[in-house]
Amino acid sequence: MKAKVRILDMYSGRYSVFINEKEAKKAKLHPDDLVKIEAGKKTVYGSVVISSLIKEGEVGVSKDILQLHSFSEGELVTVLPSGAPESVRYIKKKMRGEKLRKVEIETIVKDIVDRKLRDIEISSFVTSLEINGLDMDEIAALTIAMAETGDMLDIDRKPIMDVHSIGGVPGNKTNILVVPIVAAAGLTIPKTSSRAITSAAGTADVVEVFAEVSFSLDEIKRIVEKIGACMVWGGALNLAPADDITIKSERALSIDPTGLMLASIMSKKYAMGSQYVLIDIPTGKGVKVETVDAARALARDFIELGKRLGQYVEGAITYGGQPIGHTVGPALEAREALSALMTGTGPGSLIEKATGLAGVLLEMGGVAPAGMGKKMAREILESGKAYQKMREIIEEQGGNPDIKPEEIPVGDKTYTFTAPTSGYITGIDNRAITGIARAAGAPEDKGAGLELYVKVGEKVKEGDPLFTIHAESEARLDQAIVFARRTEPIRIEGMVLQRIGNI
Repeated sequence: MKAKVRILDMYSGRYSVFINEKEAKKAKLHPDDLVKIEAGKKTVYGSVVISSLIKEGEVGVSKDILQLHSFSEGELVTVLPSGAPESVRYIKKKMRGEKLRKVEIETIVKDIVDRKLRDIEISSFVTSLEINGLDMDEIAALTIAMAETGDMLDIDRKPIMDVHSIGGVPGNKTNILVVPIVAAAGLTIPKTSSRAITSAAGTADVVEVFAEVSFSLDEIKRIVEKIGACMVWGGALNLAPADDITIKSERALSIDPTGLMLASIMSKKYAMGSQYVLIDIPTGKGVKVETVDAARALARDFIELGKRLGQYVEGAITYGGQPIGHTVGPALEAREALSALMTGTGPGSLIEKATGLAGVLLEMGGVAPAGMGKKMAREILESGKAYQKMREIIEEQGGNPDIKPEEIPVGDKTYTFTAPTSGYITGIDNRAITGIARAAGAPEDKGAGLELYVKVGEKVKEGDPLFTIHAESEARLDQAIVFARRTEPIRIEGMVLQRIGNI
């Protein structure tokens, strides 16, 4: 059918094409059918929505569709039914537990990016990976396909280093120290980060408190070739675009297939041209990887995948049993990270982890002798060189390099929880801490989160402060208080844990 484009001021979240009911009947189109819109040499795919708001002779396109092609109001286009693509057959193959060939994986990824696959088909693919998994041949093929269907960055400043945490630990602002330390040593480290998915703050959320994080690839290339580093949001770039689509299904289903996680992380590193990659694998109760054996196995997978991509990869198994530092939430974490860079000191967990990871990167990049990387990283931090590099990064990314930690606003609606009894801190629940910060409004409300006053092993007296919740509204504060009271974020016990009688 021929129709005139009508641009709708809305995001459907599913690349919708709106068609009048009478014309849908004539064309034998049904809700959620896949159709293609042809405009000259350009073809765009979308899912049918039947609507009485659209007149005969019109086709309504949502703003999602406009991201694929810039249609103009009243433009004449052809709308045609599109049968199920070949990739659906390959998804069914993986659902049966069979191994996919490289060309089949490439076809699936291309159809995801071109939106030939609908959300339900993408969710089926993600679920099949959760249930049946991928072997290393499939993971390597998936990684390269995800990278090559997007943009690739070529930086004329080698070697290119990178660091990535698989996440799970609240307050993990570590890379905000690692990046300037590594760059101050003369290495190149273009850091792309994500926003929070299930956590209270991603690195991009924290950096955004004092600098811009959305840049084009050309802008990133200019910044990095000038100062050797950046800390930007990967979602603003067309890097491995299939990853940004599949992650929506992962979030909706609350699953994170290991093979897809490996491909997701490494496709972005491959697209950025990273030559040396350090993977931080937090391990402990309440994080993604709970045992050291599982962490070692995951590290080996990353290393093997790196070899197939021509990248040198190392894994660092780090302690993930409690939050890093004393703050959780974008503005609070920004304050703590900036203070550590300015003074060269800070919470032991933050300084130890940051200098430890930075030290590994300095050794990988050849600027520190084996075994001396951490010492060199600490010297760079304590000398103020890392802070000076951070000032350069903030300035190049459009922020105020003179900003002080106390100038960063945090939520002024607060409530402090105190120790109900005397004893020792025997546990801090990562998931509960994250849940409290999110209930308070983090990461969307930058000033929301919490400050921790205790760590595992410390002695407290009844009435001592344990943590303070920060929120930007009373309603959010009340939600966080209720959440905290329903959980047990901090466990306090005496030295005698349990008495067993003689039966």
